[in-house]
Amino acid sequence: MTRRIDRLSENDRVLWNLVARTAKPLKGRTAVEIPNLGPEIDDTAKSAPPPAQAAGAAAGVAKPKAQHVSHALDEPTLEKLSKGRLPIEGRVDLHGLTQDQAYSLLFSFLHRAHAGGIRYVLVITGKGSSSGGDGVLRRAVPAWLSTPAFRPLVSSHDHAARNHGGSGALYVRLRRPRQ
Repeated sequence: MTRRIDRLSENDRVLWNLVARTAKPLKGRTAVEIPNLGPEIDDTAKSAPPPAQAAGAAAGVAKPKAQHVSHALDEPTLEKLSKGRLPIEGRVDLHGLTQDQAYSLLFSFLHRAHAGGIRYVLVITGKGSSSGGDGVLRRAVPAWLSTPAFRPLVSSHDHAARNHGGSGALYVRLRRPRQ
């Protein structure tokens, strides 16, 4: 019997490190040292504005309209993405993360995807609590994508088709990198 060794992708490693930092050791055990996420992720997360500012916009704090220009995907592109005729080249799952963790992960993921020339990604936010409330990330992420920090990276975004997560996910079109 051979044992299959799976390697974590870069996104999985980042997500695992974020989750592992929030874990508390069992009673009587010492905490395990968790390595740093890496200089590239820390630098990009620091260069982004704090998520509290962006989250305030999602909570209904009045801001000038110029900062919240949201561009929806055009209908033909949305249809091609939903039917699988246009490839989704990257995915990030923000389930179970705090707003700060989700903001940092989303910013670093989109920054790397943009640098890699990726055009379309799927951002999974989840639909929120089962008690009928709207999810915090479900409301916050579209507001974040419209902020100045994400504007150089994101061209447009729209809710995903049902087969890709429906209202609990977003299609994001990234800008073409400058040559």
